[in-house]
Amino acid sequence: MNAKVLTVAPASASRLTASLLALFALTLLFVAGFAQTSQAIEIQEVESPNGITAWLVEDYTVPIIALNFAFAGGSSQDADDKLGVTNLLSTMLDEGAGDLDSEAFQARLEDLTMSLSFQSGRDFFYGSFQSLQSNKEHTFEMLRLALNEPRFDEGPLERMKAQTVASIRRSLLRPDALAGLTLSKTLFPDHPYGRPSRGTEDTVAALTSDDLKAQRAKIFAKDNLKIGVVGAISADELAEVLDKVFSDLPETGDLVDIPNVEPATDQDVHVDFDSPQTSIQFALPGYERHDPKFMPAFVMNHIFGGGTFSSWLYDEIREQRGLAYSVGSHLIPYEHTALLMGSTGTRPDRAAEAVDIINQQMHRMADSGPTPAELEEAKSYLTGSYALNFDSSSSIARQLTGIQVQELGIDYIDNRNGMVEAVTLEQVQEVAKDLFDGIEPTFVTVGEPES
Repeated sequence: MNAKVLTVAPASASRLTASLLALFALTLLFVAGFAQTSQAIEIQEVESPNGITAWLVEDYTVPIIALNFAFAGGSSQDADDKLGVTNLLSTMLDEGAGDLDSEAFQARLEDLTMSLSFQSGRDFFYGSFQSLQSNKEHTFEMLRLALNEPRFDEGPLERMKAQTVASIRRSLLRPDALAGLTLSKTLFPDHPYGRPSRGTEDTVAALTSDDLKAQRAKIFAKDNLKIGVVGAISADELAEVLDKVFSDLPETGDLVDIPNVEPATDQDVHVDFDSPQTSIQFALPGYERHDPKFMPAFVMNHIFGGGTFSSWLYDEIREQRGLAYSVGSHLIPYEHTALLMGSTGTRPDRAAEAVDIINQQMHRMADSGPTPAELEEAKSYLTGSYALNFDSSSSIARQLTGIQVQELGIDYIDNRNGMVEAVTLEQVQEVAKDLFDGIEPTFVTVGEPES
């Protein structure tokens, strides 16, 4: 998510702090109430009179409404000479809209005790909204203005461009960020996934308000919109809100077709960088989200590197040798490719050893796989911890949107733990061989050359 620096008077800053604290306190009450009732999450599919649909979890434990939405089309939709335009768009939607300039818009957000934020991913553009029930008429109007009538005034635009360029410069001074950029470029040298999602200093500096308007028109459309809503609002009320906020958007967007791509493997890239620690990142092909092998691979990865304090990588690299403070891996099912990625960091003179250990654990997983006890422990953790994804109204709204984006079905929350429980040792061994046997990952290291 884009960090924003707001220039406000002390009194205004105090109001903002008080407003956010009040909203946060009510969110905690929602969490406590939800946990105490231990109720199942009941999802309704709501359709507005104009045909806009959303998933709703209706709950009146506290007077809060959380809404999350996603448009298909993230930074992969940036043209080569407009890199960073979608990211910049995400920073500008709350910098003035309708008759409200940037200062007035921000002051109105504070007065209404609401939160509004936007974020650009590789494949989707996300928005998040949270409001007190009593203010919903006014807060939903603010959301409507941001989406339908953003101003893109010159002053805020230049300020946000300057902040983005400064952030890009800072990231190039961090070995982990530089490793991530290098890994993407190495995995996908001729694909939009290989480009910097925030753009470059030159491309961001050259962006104009017309570029933002064009990108908004390209992405913001009703045919690629997914919405999740949680809180103190009825289905009938929500149907009216959906039309009020979203019905004026174009029926269809103008998205560029993005080709599917296989990540490059067996690449070893080192970037010299003056740092006391070498950043290590690696990746190899994974599974698409709808592949039947995804869930077995998800369980397998928890054992391999996904378990924060229990994985093979954590045990071998941190516990046994003290090479790193943290190490981990995760599955990433993009829209047009799929990865198993991981990262760690260690002293330059131990970096090669850490890379060797990662490779050894891959071969170990492919050759023998986990024990039955390790599999049961992993499944127990993954099913038991799933509830942590639903610890607030906003997090539930994000889950509802994410499930729609991945087209997992409205009953996924009810079925997910059963899918994990159904994973067998034979399935884990199969995906381990498929992922790791005979496939060399791509490694990127950023740091001083090994002495």
